Amino acid sequence: MSYTALYRKFRPSEFEDVKGQDHIVTTLQNQIKANRIGHAYLFCGTRGTGKTTVAKIFAKAVNCEHPVNGSPCGECEMCKSIAAGTSMNVIEIDAASNNGVDNIREIREEVTYRPTEGKYKVYIIDEVHMLSIGAFNALLKTLEEPPEYVIFILATTEVHKIPITILSRCQHYDFKRISIETITDRMRDLMQTEQVEVEEKALRYIAKAADGSMRDALSLLDQCIAFYLGQKLTYDHVLEVLGAVDTDVFSRLLRKVLERDVAGVLDIVEDLVMQGRELTQLAADFTWYLRNLLLVKTSDNIEDVLDVSTENMLQLKEESKMIELDMLLRYIRIFSELSGQLKYATQKRVLLEVALIKLCTPAMETGQDALLDRIRAVEDKVEKGLAAAADMPQRVVYVNGDDASLSGSGVAGSRKAKPELPNAIPEDVQEVVKNFRSIADEASGMIRGFLKKARLSLGGDNRLLIVLPDAMSADMVGREDHVQELEQLIEEKIGKKVEVDVRHVEEGRHFEDTFVDIEQKINMEITVED
Repeated sequence: MSYTALYRKFRPSEFEDVKGQDHIVTTLQNQIKANRIGHAYLFCGTRGTGKTTVAKIFAKAVNCEHPVNGSPCGECEMCKSIAAGTSMNVIEIDAASNNGVDNIREIREEVTYRPTEGKYKVYIIDEVHMLSIGAFNALLKTLEEPPEYVIFILATTEVHKIPITILSRCQHYDFKRISIETITDRMRDLMQTEQVEVEEKALRYIAKAADGSMRDALSLLDQCIAFYLGQKLTYDHVLEVLGAVDTDVFSRLLRKVLERDVAGVLDIVEDLVMQGRELTQLAADFTWYLRNLLLVKTSDNIEDVLDVSTENMLQLKEESKMIELDMLLRYIRIFSELSGQLKYATQKRVLLEVALIKLCTPAMETGQDALLDRIRAVEDKVEKGLAAAADMPQRVVYVNGDDASLSGSGVAGSRKAKPELPNAIPEDVQEVVKNFRSIADEASGMIRGFLKKARLSLGGDNRLLIVLPDAMSADMVGREDHVQELEQLIEEKIGKKVEVDVRHVEEGRHFEDTFVDIEQKINMEITVED
């Protein structure tokens, strides 16, 4: 006898075997027990959630000679003939290939004849959204007022394509995606029946990959068992068969991206390609990994929501502290766009590598969400450059011509303490305001551009108020190291101490009368007298 696929071999034959659709099963059982059976039902939901299976069980139950608690007994002649597909009372129609007006007219002619055995004729029309407009119109009257012995069950995955006139004539049942736990429990029971040894972690990954579809889960499980026939099915085996990638690889990939190590990132991609991993699945799984990271970063008690192991949760919490929220959102955007592009691409590896290089090199993007990441990348380079300069041997040349290494013992004794400068008075601060252009030109490149749009005011005895047009530029110029840099430049110019206070427009609105617009001062003509 030929082999039967798992999803066909273990298809539920009674309502109690249907998993994950309790809200529908209970309703249908109660209708049968109370003899309140409707004439038209519409079953909606994604593939593999049990629409056709429930329709067949319902057809058996309404015709069963000895129903048990609303379910078919499975022992009477009607139940056996319907299960074998030989009953004339249950007619299955595939609307994808029988979608014309003539096909519906045949149904209208057939319903005039009573069933030869049993109580009801049940028409199960699968993928009903594929019917033509003419076919829908031909079905309307029959669907609204069929004979008392006829039941229509329409099944579809795309309910939005069905005319409202059809929807209003049916009882509407939505089949939910089946949870990972329910699919895992079902597969575990079936593997015990089949006497196949399998790891729990492998079952959970298959359940997750099935995306709420029990049929898809059993098909994937069948495929994995066939590849490692006679062996224990492990998590690594499942990853290999499905072309998937372990979360440890995603962790290594993310850390290389955060280090902006393009070569290291491309090495990981090379390894995955040589292992035969599916790049479309890789992009989708990495996007999901970033999504989990986002949930961990933005929520405190997320353990019950995320379906990850304790080790992976600790790893996600560690990585959430290494990445800024704006960076994470940019990464998710780039990979979400990539997932859509890979479906129709011929050079999938190139697109994947370009996307990863974008993550490592934010300067490649000009969008607003990349701006902070670009500034952060420049800061990293500056810090690394300063650190490298600090490690180099330095020499100090004094005014009298003597020189000594900073690391020498005589430096501390030869260097004179910096004299304490007096505080500036308001007239000194006004002088700084007038000559701020020269000070701004000597500032570091990171804040020089922001200072061109600054507005200046006297903020107190020795206090200079710098107001910028938006909060982002104010945050940048107002950083402690940048404020110290400006105060140092002012001290060098006037020989007195001035306190710099940086704000943005909303905070500095009450100083408007004393503002000096530095951008206008920079652009005005300057006359040089001989």
